Amino acid sequence: MKKVIKHVFVCLCAWSISSTGWTQEKLTDDIRLNQIGFYPNAPKIAAVYTTQGDDFFITKEADNKKLFTGKLSGTAKSPFSKKQTRIADFSAFKEPGEYVLVVPGVGRSYPFNIRNNVHQEVAKAAAKAFYFHRLSTDLPDEYAGVWKRQLGHPDDKVLIHASAASPNRPEGTVISSPRGWYDAGDYNKYIVNSGITVGTLLSSYEDFPAYWQATYLNIPESNNGVPDLLDEILWNLRWMLTMQDPHDGGVYHKLTNPKFDGMVMPHEATNIRYVVQKSTAATLDFAAVLAQASRVYKSFERQFPGLSDSCIHAARHAWEWAQKNPAVEYRQVEMNKNFDPDVVTGAYGDRDVSDEFIWAASELMITTNDSAYSQKINVIPDGKAPLPSWSQVRFLAYYSLARFENKLKPGLNVDIESIKKNLLALADSLIADTDQHYLRTVMGKTVKDYIWGSSSVAANQSIALIQAHKITKDQKYLRHALTNVDYLLGRNGTGYSFVTGFGDKQVMHPHHRPSEADGISAPVPGWLSGGPNPSMQDRCDYPSAIPDEAFTDHVCSYASNEVAINWNAPLVYVLCAMESLQEAFGAE
Repeated sequence: MKKVIKHVFVCLCAWSISSTGWTQEKLTDDIRLNQIGFYPNAPKIAAVYTTQGDDFFITKEADNKKLFTGKLSGTAKSPFSKKQTRIADFSAFKEPGEYVLVVPGVGRSYPFNIRNNVHQEVAKAAAKAFYFHRLSTDLPDEYAGVWKRQLGHPDDKVLIHASAASPNRPEGTVISSPRGWYDAGDYNKYIVNSGITVGTLLSSYEDFPAYWQATYLNIPESNNGVPDLLDEILWNLRWMLTMQDPHDGGVYHKLTNPKFDGMVMPHEATNIRYVVQKSTAATLDFAAVLAQASRVYKSFERQFPGLSDSCIHAARHAWEWAQKNPAVEYRQVEMNKNFDPDVVTGAYGDRDVSDEFIWAASELMITTNDSAYSQKINVIPDGKAPLPSWSQVRFLAYYSLARFENKLKPGLNVDIESIKKNLLALADSLIADTDQHYLRTVMGKTVKDYIWGSSSVAANQSIALIQAHKITKDQKYLRHALTNVDYLLGRNGTGYSFVTGFGDKQVMHPHHRPSEADGISAPVPGWLSGGPNPSMQDRCDYPSAIPDEAFTDHVCSYASNEVAINWNAPLVYVLCAMESLQEAFGAE
């Protein structure tokens, strides 16, 4: 097991002038801010854990000159504990450079930058993280640097599990299902979770194509005339296509070991792997993603001849299977009572697939302009506004329908105005009372935000707000979306930057097998840690049970410190959006 690294913070000092002379101020974790930095014209906020004092100032670490001074706000109390903060707002300070924030009597902050494109490197690392999760290939030094590794899981000889047997593919049939991404801290591949992941990444490209056309990730396919993000997505899409039974169109729920591997490198995990039971949720997620992919890759017919047609054919075939099998649930416990071997890896079971039907029908309708899909389902069944997650994908459909409002032909039986109304209702509910929150973030106003993968809640909240900004052009939604970027990069109840490789107080020991087993001190960069989870299902040793502090930077903590592709995808979307829209902050 990797030797645990102990954080030793070197005491770099800032100096302030007081009535009694020079006062030394030490580095403190009580000033919470985005440890990467801020756009010049965007809001700049720090939350200071103190009830004392009135003043703060901005300076450089190697200087004692006050470059900006301000007054702290009144105190605000955490909704989860007795802790109180005061807010330092230095939005008016716009001079590019690297700085620290000093609160006399409290201390100085971690250093941060003010500059254009301040989140560019984090955005690229978050997207490049998917490359580090590739199966069926080695990762050479040229692209992976110190995190190079041998080929893991060729998946060219995968067995049909008894639960997935069919007349044309009986139990034990050997199929080839290579490529794809490891799902999370483990080495398995799940269609349901790939669904929301790929859908979110494709949406990032559809909303901000210019950004991705100009972004170089240094992957093997770079410089092939295709944006690197689309090349990376294709590695997983080609695997997804192998998970469809060509005889009937149904899609296997997952490709997995019967049980989780130990903390070993991919090439050392050599257990027999299976494709397991077809399910309606997996088949509909597959249909939605392949329909979306068909229209995205249509523009790259020269590089990928026939790919777009193959994708839409697969999506239609999957839709037809789901029409015939509308309620095939994946129930792992019940499955294990009837079939061997038992499978105990991630279930991704979903008891309600009405939202998957909405998403698949919407993506198929947008790509084909065929009203038959919208006529088979109720696109707007109610006025609820559920935030996207792997088990709730309705709003992914709404994002796409709003995106293509002006390209849909008449007569498709979809009320776009009501969809936009629902989107704005979600956005308005998210921003309500943010100015009274003790961290001034959209994230964390209710304990319901702190679930397994709470960091992805913050990222998906920001996506909803960015969609509202796209509809209205109202900058308030963009400003509030940025508060959750600040949350993920340090302005939160733990003080951690939750993205590996970034920030002065960063996650170092995620529940991630390659990062633990590779012998490299630093974890694979660009991964979003799951974040605070007061349910603490892993029973590790947590320093606090307070909802927004229930986090431990330890490899044992799969409940608070695992990584996952469906958490990184919204991080990629949000950072790309902020980089693309940064000039909007100066538009008022």
